[in-house]
Amino acid sequence: MRTVQMTLEPELVAHVDKAARRLGLTRSAFTRRALVAALERLRIEALEDRHREGYRRKPVRRGEFAAWTAEQVWPD
Repeated sequence: MRTVQMTLEPELVAHVDKAARRLGLTRSAFTRRALVAALERLRIEALEDRHREGYRRKPVRRGEFAAWTAEQVWPD
């Protein structure tokens, strides 16, 4: 691992320390988890933006998915 230095507000450090203690983690472990989660959210947001842009460029046409309608019905 690599050591990095960060500048954080004292109140934020206090909240991080409290949350880390509650989870039984060190400050570093808590921060690593938080950074990994934030990066994953950014990755998902980028995928959702690409998805949205694809439908903006090529909107769904009426009846485009009609062939699949019967597949969505659960049999009795």
